[in-house]
Amino acid sequence: MGKRLSTAWVLTPEEQTLATSNDYNFDHPGAFDFELLVATVKRLKQGKSVKIPVYDFTTHGRQKDWKTVYGASVVIFEGIMSFADKELLELLDMKIFVDTDSDIRLVRRLRRDITERGRDIEGVIKQYNKFVKPAFEQYIEPYIRLADIVVPRGGGNMVAIDLIVQHVHKQMEERELSVRAVLASAQQTQPLPHTLSVLEGTPQVKGLHTIIRNQETSRDEFIFYSKRLMRLLIEHALTFLPSQSCTVQTPQGQEYDGKRSFSGKGITGVSILRAGETMEPALRAVCKDVRIGKILIQTNLDSGEPELHYLRLPKDISEDHVILMDSTVSTGAAAMMAVRVLLDHEVQEENIALVSLLMAELGVHSVAYAFPKVKIITTAVDKSVDDFLQVIPGIGDFGDRYFGTDGGSSGWSDDEEQERPKQQT
Repeated sequence: MGKRLSTAWVLTPEEQTLATSNDYNFDHPGAFDFELLVATVKRLKQGKSVKIPVYDFTTHGRQKDWKTVYGASVVIFEGIMSFADKELLELLDMKIFVDTDSDIRLVRRLRRDITERGRDIEGVIKQYNKFVKPAFEQYIEPYIRLADIVVPRGGGNMVAIDLIVQHVHKQMEERELSVRAVLASAQQTQPLPHTLSVLEGTPQVKGLHTIIRNQETSRDEFIFYSKRLMRLLIEHALTFLPSQSCTVQTPQGQEYDGKRSFSGKGITGVSILRAGETMEPALRAVCKDVRIGKILIQTNLDSGEPELHYLRLPKDISEDHVILMDSTVSTGAAAMMAVRVLLDHEVQEENIALVSLLMAELGVHSVAYAFPKVKIITTAVDKSVDDFLQVIPGIGDFGDRYFGTDGGSSGWSDDEEQERPKQQT
């Protein structure tokens, strides 16, 4: 209790003494760390993660541990001084002023400060009369004119709240339609992006695809030939890692001019659970000291958006080249969220390679549009995705076929399985 994400300055010992006696003005713009606040909002608007200090009202200071907050489609920033800083004001797409009766504001403050922050009633009233009320009249009330929307009667005004929610949904839908139009146009008219590399379709590769795409293939054969294809794919992906020229001595005492590439150190493999995990043995087989991370992404049944459910990454992954593994990619939604998570952990975009056995053109264009520096590496690209998000001609549900969790092929790729509508039982 008594904790929140902090926008307040770190107080000096003298200011701490004033705060303890209710003589420090926390309701003045100078009490807020607007420089950190602006930088934080900018990163969130870019979809990046941020670390935010946690403020303890009982000690009037920031705690040692900071909270990590990830970017989202909608970022709601709330605070009494939201309109007081010009640079912050310019970052806000929609400015809302929630107007509440002064008596209600006082009652809320009394209840909060006494119950949650351990203050006495005399101290709360003293601070209110000395700082809070004058600050409202000087720094808050005059800025109502800057608001796009004024909500009277506070949070109980459900009509106003519903209108705001509808407006936000409409803006999101318009932006989504705009992006979809760009992707649809790219899929129809643009060549596949230059960041895509498809394993050469040799007779061996075509033969492996024929076996694993065949719905009559047994599970044992599906696993065996999938592993062969994964090994070829991982070897191909490693050719895109940087290497250095070097000279070695052969057993015959002769010099050989060759290349020294990554042997595992400096490489992290990250699998998108669950089917991406099947590619880990192939990576370990050719990269002796490779580190492995895991990401689980599932679709929210209410919003239809992918959500991060589990994450385990090496602490110093930011300096590594990352091989992001998923068995299949259809629309690319899960893959794009996984890339976003890696970027949040300071991995350089150009150091990420998305590696998948099979991809749809839509998924390729989506990933390349969102992250133009990410390398996209696969063994095959199928032409289309149907109305049910199935890759055509496809490979079926790779996870079910590999792990034997379904009696037959569902026709869904692992990426599609995360995105398709699911019935609740």
